[in-house]
Amino acid sequence: MTDQHDKQAGAAESEPNARSMRTVAMTALGGTSIEWYDFFIYGTAAALVFPVLFFSDDMPRYVSLLASFSTFAVGFLARPVGGVVFGHFGDRVGRKAALVTALMMMGVATTLIGLLPTYAQIGPLAPVLLILLRFVQGLAVGGQWGGAMLLVTENAPSNQRGFYGAFAQCGAPAGLVLANLAFLAVSGSLSDEAFMEWGWRVPFISSVLLIGLSLYVQLKLEDTEAFKELAEASQPTEAKPRSPVLKALTTYPKEIALAAGSFLGVQVTFYICVAFIISYGTDPEGLNIPRSDMLTAVLISTMFAIPANFFFGAWSDRYGRRGIYKLGAILTGIWAFVMFAMIDTGNWYLITAGLSISHIFISMMYGPQAALLAELFSTEVRYSGASLGYQLGAILGGGFAPIIATTLLLIFGSSMWVAAYIALANVLTWFAIHALKETDNRDLDKVA
Repeated sequence: MTDQHDKQAGAAESEPNARSMRTVAMTALGGTSIEWYDFFIYGTAAALVFPVLFFSDDMPRYVSLLASFSTFAVGFLARPVGGVVFGHFGDRVGRKAALVTALMMMGVATTLIGLLPTYAQIGPLAPVLLILLRFVQGLAVGGQWGGAMLLVTENAPSNQRGFYGAFAQCGAPAGLVLANLAFLAVSGSLSDEAFMEWGWRVPFISSVLLIGLSLYVQLKLEDTEAFKELAEASQPTEAKPRSPVLKALTTYPKEIALAAGSFLGVQVTFYICVAFIISYGTDPEGLNIPRSDMLTAVLISTMFAIPANFFFGAWSDRYGRRGIYKLGAILTGIWAFVMFAMIDTGNWYLITAGLSISHIFISMMYGPQAALLAELFSTEVRYSGASLGYQLGAILGGGFAPIIATTLLLIFGSSMWVAAYIALANVLTWFAIHALKETDNRDLDKVA
């Protein structure tokens, strides 16, 4: 009777814990999805809208496109700064407080982009304000990822960190799908003139919903057990490290550098597949594919990343992080050449298939990444260390990917050079992961 009673009590106790874990995971997925939606609608607009509305008509098309992609890159320049600021905040005050602040900041900045006057209305001040708000977006996303990722990985059972970490990772493809759906819905229901005049603003202004979600996180969720235990273990009179970021840099310089390198292949490939590819496919002097067709191809292909992230995150729980990550880098680099050969046919079905397979290969790296980065650092500097590695990789990889790809196409006139750029980034990622030790068996409270 006693044993049976203990089992029932244990089951009753574990069920609320599992339910609480699901709530945390779904909240992290919802928060990161809307946050990345805000970040990605800018990328779609940078390819389709901003070159026309926020820069002078006197600019040649490719010059205004490069200028627009440069404002897109500003968000990536801000991401490491956001990682530093929110990493310090998150390691000192708590994961939840940092996440709420980042979500609120993103919601306000994106809504204001949707209200900006154009170049025709206020002249050069228009791109200046656009760049300023894009910088704020970058600060927010630089801080958001660490908070959402740690909410799930530090709360997750030790043998399911890869799977639950994928909830934070899936926010990126889910946000991109939402962004493209928003632009497709608006552009499909309006004339081109109405879309360019006011329709493009609707996806930006709708991000005001993120402010409501940030209030929900503030009111309903608690901080992670790992952070609460760290706070309880610290004596009231004990001096906290003045800067968790500096401590992370001095204690884990190798891990931060390799974490950044591990993200290069993911970022370069992803942003070429979701941002550069839209302008490449719709170029009137090139493939000249209708805008709605390219947006649909990107949308459908990105959807494959969502189940793939969960699958490969769970795979890494069973077989380790490094093996699947390294295989993903190899396959992504090789596939880039096949993908562009398929895209260059101009056939919509081949374009969609090529992009879809690329997203599956990317997910072999991106799915396990949250768990991998969390396991590299000790609790007191985990937010700072993981955010620095992630965001440095983002700026080196994703921030300049559309610019570099556009430049390579202009210089050499062949998409195979863009494929070679993707392959090089993934080779560097393979070496970075090879230099790291396996992390899946580490206790997050005892990382040395």
